[in-house]
Amino acid sequence: MTELLAARIFLAGAVRPGAVAVRGAGEEVVFGEFLHRVRRFSTAVAGMRRVAVLPTSDVDSLVAVVGAMHAGVSVVLLHRHLPPAHLTHALALTRPGALVAATSQHRRLRRMGYEGEIHTATSLAEQTPLLDGAETAGALGTATSPRHPAPLGSRVTPETELLVGLTSGTTGTPKLFVRDQRSWSTTLDRSDSTFPIAPGDTVATPGTLDHTHFLYGALHALTRGATADLRQALTALEAGATHLYTVPAIAVDIVRSGSGPFPAVRQVLSSAARWPRTARAALRGVLPNAEITHFYGASELSFVAADHGLGAPDDTAAGELFDGVDAEIRDGLVHIRSDMLFTGYLTEHGITGGPDNGWCTVGDRGVLHGRHLHLHGRASEMLIRGGLNVEPAEVESALTALPGVLEAACVALPDPRMGEVPAAAIVVTAEAPAAAELRARLRETLPAPAVPVRVLRLPALPRTPRGKVDRAAIGVLLAAALE
Repeated sequence: MTELLAARIFLAGAVRPGAVAVRGAGEEVVFGEFLHRVRRFSTAVAGMRRVAVLPTSDVDSLVAVVGAMHAGVSVVLLHRHLPPAHLTHALALTRPGALVAATSQHRRLRRMGYEGEIHTATSLAEQTPLLDGAETAGALGTATSPRHPAPLGSRVTPETELLVGLTSGTTGTPKLFVRDQRSWSTTLDRSDSTFPIAPGDTVATPGTLDHTHFLYGALHALTRGATADLRQALTALEAGATHLYTVPAIAVDIVRSGSGPFPAVRQVLSSAARWPRTARAALRGVLPNAEITHFYGASELSFVAADHGLGAPDDTAAGELFDGVDAEIRDGLVHIRSDMLFTGYLTEHGITGGPDNGWCTVGDRGVLHGRHLHLHGRASEMLIRGGLNVEPAEVESALTALPGVLEAACVALPDPRMGEVPAAAIVVTAEAPAAAELRARLRETLPAPAVPVRVLRLPALPRTPRGKVDRAAIGVLLAAALE
């Protein structure tokens, strides 16, 4: 059986106990100390079914997550922008045995309406004495005496629930997706074969750890015996980071900072929204020795497809399917089968809505060319102009193909005659065409109904608290610009 997540970290740490494991804004710990704190936390939560964690970019957040996973206790991954009703809903469904957050987040939790007891990883661990030497030895994979209890990690199976996360939709109550130990372990196998990280490397994960992309990046680093640098992107890059887990918005910020170049970076691992070639090319100028990989996936699906370098000229291209991933298009929707899929959604009636006969969809539309996947947005994003379908993704692709256009977002605006019309917001550099030329170039590449009625230039695209493009906010800005 392949090693599970926490076991991989313990094995890596046993080889390099004096190497730096985690580097935060105000603290740095070596593997030996980090794993000691993990064992203390594991002992404190042992016997719970779930523990809720509101993580920040700090060492204690990783201690809590790894400690719970080591004990076979599922992590309820909260995020800092939950409305009170959503937090109440999530806690009512998951019923965690404790809620853990850094001291700096306690006031935030009160503002979010939480009235119960709040622990830190340290305070919860201090309430429970560490087991004797058997736990330490067992956690590091050495023999234990028959008179001692089995080490916590030995109680974890591939089917053990690992994490309950909240989907990042912009409207409605978020769904609670459930992942088991096996799904993240097999995802780590793909990471190891696709994104090489070696002991002694430093992996920058500059986003807050309540975002699963950055949490996974930090855990990936630790499983490889590398350092997880949780600090801001430029701080980590200036300190010599060799790998960067990022999203396109952070990459744009790095380029705009005017810093660099940073030749030490060998790998850039990006996810989230489509990443235009122009923006990737700009980052390559700052990170000249980095291999850039952008992958498509979802909380429910893990890795699906990846493209490398500047990506295909067609910005709808999500890349080639990962090994072990199959895809089918059914009624225009992408369905995925792999060994990395989630278990299902946690509801009042138990876990429902998981893979159907091994297949799963999150509602993305697309097409397949062999093993190359092309995406055309969510089914709900299609707009209809005078009875003609317009793909926002097609408009965005045409815009970001123009020189100097770093990002683009197309939304539907109501129109009394046509029903809906497309409009777009863009982020540009000085090389972008003037407004008249830009529209002329769009008319050369887009069908007439898809040409936006207005293209608004913004210093940055508005984003939701979870980092996704805020299309509702863009719609408000565009509607105001047309008045």
